[in-house]
Amino acid sequence: MVMGEAQERTQVVVIGGGPGGYTAAFRAADLGKQVALVDMEKRLGGVCLLRGCIPSKALITAAELADRIRQAAKLGITVNHVQVDMPRLIAWKNSIIDELARGLETLAKSRRITRYVGRATFRSPNEVFIHTADQPVLLRFEQAIIATGTTPIVPPPFQRSEQVLTSDEALDLKELPSSLLVVGGGYIGIELGTCFAALGSRVTVVEMLDNLLPGTDMELVRVVRKHLDERGVHVHVQSRVTETRLTNGRVQVTIEGPQTLRAEFDKVLVAVGRRPNSQDLGLERAGVQTDAKGYIPVNDRCQTNVPHIYAIGDITGPPALAHRARRQGIVAAEVIAGLPAAFDNRTVPAVIFSDPEIAYCGLSEEEAKAAGYRVRVGRFRLAASGRAKTLGPTDGLVLVVADSDSELVLGVRMVGPHVSELIAEAVLAMEMGATLEDLITTIHPHPTLSEALQEAAESARGQAIHAPPPPRASRDT
Repeated sequence: MVMGEAQERTQVVVIGGGPGGYTAAFRAADLGKQVALVDMEKRLGGVCLLRGCIPSKALITAAELADRIRQAAKLGITVNHVQVDMPRLIAWKNSIIDELARGLETLAKSRRITRYVGRATFRSPNEVFIHTADQPVLLRFEQAIIATGTTPIVPPPFQRSEQVLTSDEALDLKELPSSLLVVGGGYIGIELGTCFAALGSRVTVVEMLDNLLPGTDMELVRVVRKHLDERGVHVHVQSRVTETRLTNGRVQVTIEGPQTLRAEFDKVLVAVGRRPNSQDLGLERAGVQTDAKGYIPVNDRCQTNVPHIYAIGDITGPPALAHRARRQGIVAAEVIAGLPAAFDNRTVPAVIFSDPEIAYCGLSEEEAKAAGYRVRVGRFRLAASGRAKTLGPTDGLVLVVADSDSELVLGVRMVGPHVSELIAEAVLAMEMGATLEDLITTIHPHPTLSEALQEAAESARGQAIHAPPPPRASRDT
């Protein structure tokens, strides 16, 4: 016992206040459990609300609006000048975060959840020590849920500074950089790189691998790459930054790849990945095992190797998605409450808020073939969509992959405007075991983008209405 520490008890302690953590805490409390929630932030919401999903989408929305205003002349609307006031934009972004965080705090209080602001470390399999700014607390629990997420990686030759940023700092810039180097062509780098390019920065992207957005279907990536080129974003693949130097408030870098380039930038955004926040948790004292990368393996009930200790969200490994963490949080809370819950979802959707957006779920055509399916693929290009035409650029498509024999929908891929909203229908279809027939016979409202999913399913059947049918011999592969 530490001198002056308080000793308290709870049934369930949740460590981490992000989308997975607060969801688990709220659900457990609703199911009658006494819940304590520990987080190092004073406000609930975690990285997603405070420094990730929500603030980035706020800036992306503003960037898209600025970009559309610049192009409004095509619609017969003339705007002489678009000026971006970064302090006011950041203030608006922060007002959204503040309002949502206050709402979460109100919801926590309404459920009588005990909140601790501090760092939690396990003392034993049934105790956590909470390092608070005031009195330290030794909290005994019956079940624990670990939801501590991840932290940005800043590898050599980079070192965080006023000029070298992670996504955490980039979302609070009060001045728009005239030039920005984005290191890492994954979804964070592409989302923020596209955003700052639309706001008016000159953006360069460096990616170590041979394509942007590794792991994403190239048919979708090509559309995004085309838009980056048109926007004037310089992309260097199979390249890496080997040297950096701060000079007169700017960053000089050496980029090596197919060609060696030396350049200077106002800011550098490092977006090469994140590491799990499993260090300094005292997991060894609780007996909880991690893998070689520091992630915590769990079963379909979100239990670690210590059955009364659960883990959810990014700390359990990829895919690092807030909606996956939320679902795992509900599963963990319900298992603790004795309900027959399991993380047995057929698919977890992925969304990239690039320009245009990318969204997908289930198997790609290549993955389905590798799994032994004889596949049937339908494509519908948004150039044939009336609603897409009214929204502007129509470089995009919806692709449906189905089993040729049963016509079961195996996967859906999309690139285009607002596909982040459209993908939910495809996810529901997969969860319900839908077939091409189900998608085709479901009446989709006209004129909407949602019709593209129906049209892609029709194309897979060889009965496309607004696109030529594929050659009969190529429908089944």
